[in-house]
Amino acid sequence: MTDQTLTHLYFLLDRSGSMQSIKSDIEGGFAAFVDEQRAAPGACKVTLAQFDDRYDVVYRDVDVADVPALDLQPRSRTALHDAMGRLVTEAGEYLAALPEERRPGTVIVAVMTDGHENASREWHGPAVKALVEQQTTQWGWQFMYLGADQDAVEVGRSLGVPEAQSMTYARGKGREAMGKNSEKIRQMRAARMTDAGAPMPAYTPQERQDLAD
Repeated sequence: MTDQTLTHLYFLLDRSGSMQSIKSDIEGGFAAFVDEQRAAPGACKVTLAQFDDRYDVVYRDVDVADVPALDLQPRSRTALHDAMGRLVTEAGEYLAALPEERRPGTVIVAVMTDGHENASREWHGPAVKALVEQQTTQWGWQFMYLGADQDAVEVGRSLGVPEAQSMTYARGKGREAMGKNSEKIRQMRAARMTDAGAPMPAYTPQERQDLAD
């Protein structure tokens, strides 16, 4: 049986050149995000990957208490599909290799970007969508998609992310968007201490309006 008190949070962060204008906002928001998750009930492991037209794992399977400060270095273009395909595939392989009692009862993949796909070479949208839907249906993974200055609900839907967990945020509200993301995750982690099937809370219409304006 998997460890129902353990959450593994996979965070996929855009570091393409357009992120330069909100670099400090994102770094501050991530610090607050980590602080909130440290205070949430249960254990939490974190894997952080960043992407532009390359994909890099910054750290893998780190206890939330030991997560270092974010150092975002924006550059290059946006290979979102390649990054999502690789992260989800590698995460699935990594978790499958663990003894069942060490596998997390909750797996969350949170994607944050400020640009549209424009550089992927290995993965395309329908393939990513099929992979995301497979992990959601078969293994109960939770996916979240935050996109700046775009219709994030539509983009998230095209990648298999439920509308309820996709959010558009204005470019100047990256910190607030990350904070709201963290709040939803904390709420679900707390609920899952007593209910292993507790769902991720949906973004409310008011939250969507506040972050998009």
